[in-house]
Amino acid sequence: MAHPQNIHTELNPIQVSLLRLFNRPMTEEETKALKKLMVNYYSEQLDKEITDVVLKKNLRQQDFDGVLNGDD
Repeated sequence: MAHPQNIHTELNPIQVSLLRLFNRPMTEEETKALKKLMVNYYSEQLDKEITDVVLKKNLRQQDFDGVLNGDD
C-alpha cells in the first residue's frame, strides 16, 4: 500500500530568494551552468550523508555485495 507523501505548498525563504534572483532572461549556457552547480552541490551533500551512515552503521563492502547478490 502506498503511503501518502507530504506535499509542501508554501515556498521557503531560500526558494523565494532564488525565484527573485533568477527572474530575468538567461541564456541556455547560464541555465546549464546553474543546473550543474546545483547538481554538484547536492551530489556532495549526498556523498557526505552516505559516508556518515556507512560509518555510523559500520558497513563494509561485503555488506553491500551481499545486498547486491541477494544474500540474506
